[in-house]
Amino acid sequence: MKFTRMILLAFILTMVACGGGSGQSASQPQTTAYIQNKGSDTMVNLALAWAEEYQAGHPGVSLSVTGGGSGTGIAALLNGTVDIANASRQIKSEEMQQATSKGISPVEHVIARDAIAVIVNPENPVKELTLRQISDIYSGKINNWQEVGGEDRPIVRLSRETNSGTHVYFLETVLRLGDKNNTTLFSTDTLLLPSSEGIINEVRQNPNAIGYDGLGYVPDDLKMIAIARQSGDPYVLPSIATVIDNTYPIARDLYMYTAGEPSGAAAAYLDWIMHSDEAQVIVAELGFVPIK
Repeated sequence: MKFTRMILLAFILTMVACGGGSGQSASQPQTTAYIQNKGSDTMVNLALAWAEEYQAGHPGVSLSVTGGGSGTGIAALLNGTVDIANASRQIKSEEMQQATSKGISPVEHVIARDAIAVIVNPENPVKELTLRQISDIYSGKINNWQEVGGEDRPIVRLSRETNSGTHVYFLETVLRLGDKNNTTLFSTDTLLLPSSEGIINEVRQNPNAIGYDGLGYVPDDLKMIAIARQSGDPYVLPSIATVIDNTYPIARDLYMYTAGEPSGAAAAYLDWIMHSDEAQVIVAELGFVPIK
C-alpha cells in the first residue's frame, strides 16, 4: 500500500517515566523535550511518520503533530505556540512583516519536494492538458469537458480552501502561470474543500469533477492527468522521477519554519529530517520526493 507508514493518530506522545523502587533512596527523573509541530495538511502524514520514527530512537523527545493548513501553522509559529511550522508554500510577505513586528526572524528549511497531481474520475476520457487549459478551466474560461477533448459534460471544479498552501501554490503556479503580475482568480463556482481526502472522495464520486492534490495522496483508483507546460511540449505524468528531472511542471519544495535558528531538540530533529537516510526513505515511501 502507498501509505505503509501513514499514522492514524492526530497526536503522537511518548512519555518517559521516572525510575524508582523500594530499594532506591531517590529517583532520577529523565528530562523530556517537547516539540510542537503544526501546519500543512499536505505534510501531516509525513510529519506524523517522521515523529513516530524519531521518537522510537529518541525516547527522551515527545512530538505533537497537527494539521490545519500552512497558514495556520505559520500563524501559530508567529504567536509562539509551536516550535516548528509545516508549510507547502513559502512564507508570504505579509507574514514576514508580521513576524518582523514581533521581533521574530523566521528561518526556512526545505525538507522534501512534492508534485501536485491534477486528477479526474476514471470515467473521464481526458488524459492530457496543458497548463493554459487547466488555468482556463479553473478560472472559468472553459466550462465543458468537450472543449478539451472530452464528453459534453459540465466541469465541476474542486480546490483546497484558501488557508491551504497547496491552494496558494496552485493559484500562483497554474492559474496565474507563474506570472507575478497576473491577477487571475479561481472561478466563483469552484467548490472549496477542507482536506485532501475531501477532494479525493468528490472526484471518486463525480465523473464531471477535476481536482488537484499532492502526489502522495492520490489513490490508484483515480486518474492523473499528464501535463504539458505549453502546447507542443511533451505531456508528463507526476512521479518522483519526473520531479527530480524537472520535466513535470507542477512541483514544489516543502518547508518547515522555525522562529529564528533552531536549537536544542528542535535543531536535532530538523537535522535528522534533512540529513538522515532513515528520514528521507520515509519521504519516498509516502509518495513525496527526497531532497537527498
